[in-house]
Amino acid sequence: MAMSSTPNILLSLFSIHFLLSLVKINEAKVPAIIVFGDSSVDAGNNNYIPTIARSNFEPYGRDFNGGHPTGRFSNGKIATDFISEAFGLKGAIPAYLDPSYSISDFATGVTFASAGTGYDNSTSNVLSVIPLWKELEYYKDYQTKLKANLGDGKANDIIKDALYMISVGTNDFLENYYAVPGRSSQYTIKEYENFLVGISGNFTKALYDLGARKISLGGLPPMGCMPLERTGNLMGGSECVNSYNNLAAEFNSKLNDLVIKQNKELNGMDMVFSDPYGIMLDIIQKPAFY
Repeated sequence: MAMSSTPNILLSLFSIHFLLSLVKINEAKVPAIIVFGDSSVDAGNNNYIPTIARSNFEPYGRDFNGGHPTGRFSNGKIATDFISEAFGLKGAIPAYLDPSYSISDFATGVTFASAGTGYDNSTSNVLSVIPLWKELEYYKDYQTKLKANLGDGKANDIIKDALYMISVGTNDFLENYYAVPGRSSQYTIKEYENFLVGISGNFTKALYDLGARKISLGGLPPMGCMPLERTGNLMGGSECVNSYNNLAAEFNSKLNDLVIKQNKELNGMDMVFSDPYGIMLDIIQKPAFY
């Protein structure tokens, strides 16, 4: 949920950083964008589950589709929408649980993301949202429907050549470890980082086993500068919480190491680590430049 306060301009520039990272992926045609994660990439799945973690009310969506809120935690498009458009696909990626879309709509792009979720199952429990393992189950269901709709051959081509995007992790720290009792009594912060990296590695390996080859694993933004954290930092003059920023940078380094490791271990894997930290911090520190 921490991403819910991020202004759309940052998400737009964040998407540019994603695209710069993706030039490392081979230039073959990308037939679909398949998305997993939290509020940074949820296009409305939470509208269809019993949770308060929703954005289906104004002023969300004021600059999207005639000013109607869609469940995106943004005033307009989110990063994955821009990326889909940049690849020549649809201009907005639909939510898998939205009944107004069908498998034919999802064939070129779909998001299973759920605002408030994290790598850790206990994070999703905080606001009763979709855990990451359930997002993967929805993806398996998607594969079955895609094959039934298009036939095994065409569906397998989409599965193999699609770009898989993962944007998750902030809530594990800000909405779970530092906010509710439990994990902080079980793990030191470094142990918890390693625990999450292990889950991330298992998740990307599961995607690989299901046919994914092009994966963008997103890192954490400078989460101490999110409006939610700055607003709560009254003793610090509502400035960025540096300890949270340092934690994000450290965690990103571990995720980057995971990407390097899995690219070596998994034959045909073409994964990039997409790090939003530097560009977003630069925007926050030097807004006039942008």
